[in-house]
Amino acid sequence: MGMTDVLIVGAGPTGLVLACDLARRGVAVRIVDRSPAPPRTSRAKGPNPRSLEILDDLGVAEEVLAAGSAPLPMLKYRDRRPVAEADPWADSAPSPSPDARYDRGWLIAQWRLEGILRDRLAGYGVRVEPGREVVGLTQGRGEGADGGDEGDGGHVDVTYADGPAGRARYVVGCDGAHSSVRKLLGVTFEGTTAEDQVMVCGDVDLAEGVLDRTRWHQWFDEDGAVMLCPIPGTRTGWWFQAGPERDGRGRPLAPTAEGFRRLLAHHTALPGRDLTRAELLSTYRVNVRMADRFRAGRVLLAGDAAHVHAIAGGLGMNTGIQDAFNLGWKLGLVLAGHADAELLDTYEEERLPVAARTLDLASERLRATLEAIRRPGGGLEAAITPDTTGLGVGYRWSSLAAGGRAPEAGTPGPHAGDRAPDAPCADAATGVETRLHRVFAGPRTTVLGFGPGSAAALRETADAYGGDGGVRVCRVYAAHEDRAGAEPGAVVDDAGHAAAAYGTGASGDPGAGTVVVVRPDHHVGVRAPADDARSVREYLRRLHGTGRSAERSPGMVDAVR
Repeated sequence: MGMTDVLIVGAGPTGLVLACDLARRGVAVRIVDRSPAPPRTSRAKGPNPRSLEILDDLGVAEEVLAAGSAPLPMLKYRDRRPVAEADPWADSAPSPSPDARYDRGWLIAQWRLEGILRDRLAGYGVRVEPGREVVGLTQGRGEGADGGDEGDGGHVDVTYADGPAGRARYVVGCDGAHSSVRKLLGVTFEGTTAEDQVMVCGDVDLAEGVLDRTRWHQWFDEDGAVMLCPIPGTRTGWWFQAGPERDGRGRPLAPTAEGFRRLLAHHTALPGRDLTRAELLSTYRVNVRMADRFRAGRVLLAGDAAHVHAIAGGLGMNTGIQDAFNLGWKLGLVLAGHADAELLDTYEEERLPVAARTLDLASERLRATLEAIRRPGGGLEAAITPDTTGLGVGYRWSSLAAGGRAPEAGTPGPHAGDRAPDAPCADAATGVETRLHRVFAGPRTTVLGFGPGSAAALRETADAYGGDGGVRVCRVYAAHEDRAGAEPGAVVDDAGHAAAAYGTGASGDPGAGTVVVVRPDHHVGVRAPADDARSVREYLRRLHGTGRSAERSPGMVDAVR
């Protein structure tokens, strides 16, 4: 029985992002899915700004942008007549702010996003194994369900419905709300299902030209609703969502093509025959549920396998992608032998509270939306708030944010645990435009140094970790600083955006400076004065061992593009 490092169960966006992140680290990864072929379904409508940052780090954001479209203005109708139009993004700045390149989400069919991620994964020599249903998990010695000792030789034996068994050092269940992995673990999935909050969904074709494809059309009437949003990359394809037809006792009927045509004719000014195709039909009920734990020994849960919530705000797929990005680097460092297995405990420590907050946020946005559509002119824009961008998610409570001297309340710039801001800058050697998130890209921890006083801490870090590929250092020069002798990879903060974003400011003290350790998932680990090299040293030791004296992993891949 061959051993793999990580087996991922489920090849949706969560599993694919995790697989890509692990594969570029040189981790031996397999990804299986019970479906015999990739499902062609739209489901989620696209990544939010934080997920776009993650996709950018993985090297696929430009392809995602090209395959999709910007979010569309919403045209609202009542009694078949247009009554209002709303563009939730109209008040956004004409260009993204310096600290966040992506100021809005993006529309792309989920099947198209999954195809892009599968292609990226194939570039690392890993392909999804279809038709592989997991029916048994047995944790080997040292890994009880309580997550105890994980000494060398620990593993999980995996049984499939068909074919030979497998073995992995870790298993991650990314297999959706009905997760087999979660059920095999016996992890509870407490919550509620709102049987009266029902929507029918599908992908449809409409006769060409019958609706303006530059708008998301929303008919909200007292007796139901129909929503039609054009699917990017298609000529006549639309996402169809509607209140269901009901029988004489008020019970929702299953979706059918003819039912969709009747709903279209009833709520819109279009005849039912204009709907020429309807497939991938489903019924959506509002489920708000969360696993009571995200880790049981060497088996972990991510995405819908760990949490499901109301559709409002489009947070489902996005929360899963962000789960994967939090988990991938931690698994990579543990498998490389740099970090202790206890690092994996911080996955649940950080992501479970985020999931709980997301459940509340999505339910709150659903309530706001249901209230809004009762009034003529109200629509789905009520579901969109700054909270739904994902950019504000952080982990200040985490044990990984406990190092160093915490800045005082009101101190500008991010605290430990916060998302590390982006900022435009220039390569110190070539003058080529770049940005900090481009510096962070790839499976490494980054140590930023602001001010002359940071030079010593950067040299110490480079001496200790510069040869293993897991840590990079980057001196951020102010525009007025002398850059003679700048190390490769240094950048110039020519417009001061980086200093503003990180709250480093300007100082006349030649020994002043700030050092910021940025985790591989773009969150601040430590922010310390330049003279607090000990905090930096201790933090890096926790993640990367003792540097050059630590055991090396020959498979580490440097994926900085």
